[in-house]
Amino acid sequence: MADPHQERYAASLMNTFGPPRLTLARGEGAHVWDTDGKEYVDLLGGIAVNALGHAHPALVAAVTEQLSTLGHISNFFASEPQITLAERLLALVTADGGRGASEASLETPSPGKVFFTNSGTEAVEAAFKLTRRTGRPHVVAAAGGFHGRTMGALALTSKEAYRTPFEPLPGDVTFVPYGDADALAAAVTDETAAVLLEPIQGEAGVVVPPEGYLAAARAVADRHGALLWFDEIQTGVGRTGLWLEHHRSGVVPDVVTLAKGLAGGFPIGACIALGAAGDLLQPGNHGTTFGGNPVACAAALAVLDTIEAEGLLDHVTVLGQKLRDGLLADPRVTEVRGEGLLIGLDLASDVSADVAAAALRAGFIVNNPTPHRIRLAPPLVLSEADAAAFLEAWPAILDDAMGES
Repeated sequence: MADPHQERYAASLMNTFGPPRLTLARGEGAHVWDTDGKEYVDLLGGIAVNALGHAHPALVAAVTEQLSTLGHISNFFASEPQITLAERLLALVTADGGRGASEASLETPSPGKVFFTNSGTEAVEAAFKLTRRTGRPHVVAAAGGFHGRTMGALALTSKEAYRTPFEPLPGDVTFVPYGDADALAAAVTDETAAVLLEPIQGEAGVVVPPEGYLAAARAVADRHGALLWFDEIQTGVGRTGLWLEHHRSGVVPDVVTLAKGLAGGFPIGACIALGAAGDLLQPGNHGTTFGGNPVACAAALAVLDTIEAEGLLDHVTVLGQKLRDGLLADPRVTEVRGEGLLIGLDLASDVSADVAAAALRAGFIVNNPTPHRIRLAPPLVLSEADAAAFLEAWPAILDDAMGES
């Protein structure tokens, strides 16, 4: 019997995503239930968004309290949550190793400025406009990178299938192979406004660059007077076991874009610019109606506080290693990559769609970003028991997908 939700969806929503795999009704922690009452372990977390899982009491309380106090104000006015969150993010971006950036470090925040948005794509748009204020037209980005779907963000995204239907796109953008420091050095010139990189590429299937790559990017940007921009929309806010993945390299960028896990599912994004870059956008250069609203900022503060209070950075580091080790144990998996709870794996054949479908039948939500790759980005609160259950079910999931028994 046809699912009535599918029929209603097809009749009323634009076909931008294709038919939904499920209609979900509720969630709790790292678990969700569909409208038929079937339970699933959510190993995708809204694509790295649900940092605290579903219905976390701290997030529910923060949003409820703020909405009952002060919901929306225009950007003609300020709110305490907006200011506090900006201060926290500036401290986190340059914190030593990404740990311990809390109240103490707020006493001497690193110089910089924050522009709040409603999504990662909007954060990228703000940063893209910021780079134009340098007076230079050129940006160097990486093949395989993903930065969003609006016209500006799409101009910075290399995938031809995304770009071609909407060309010509704005900007002078050169794409270089990700992880190739020599290619990067050859592409950057004195006309380059910014070098844009993900510290780990997410949409490409969790691609980790070679050691020293981000430092090489910093050096080449400095050599030509360009900004170094890290897109931490997927890797940030504890996802990889550090507050921000670029901390692992010790490199300090000029611009960082954040979103996804920042407010645990409440829409928010942030363009963070350090040093002189923080003054490039001035009144009239950019704007937003909803960006930085008190409820979104209160939600983000609750996420940061909870990650700290529950020791989730250490939890993510330990549990992520267990998952990567367990997934690699099956010979049908040829490689496992990632840090923390951002995990990508390669399959021996192009059956990732079948594997994702088999996982769903077994009660686990995973993602297949390419024909031979699976991506996991579960809530940071994923339990050891849920991780163990997935690893126990993993061989049977592959059997089901590959027609083996």
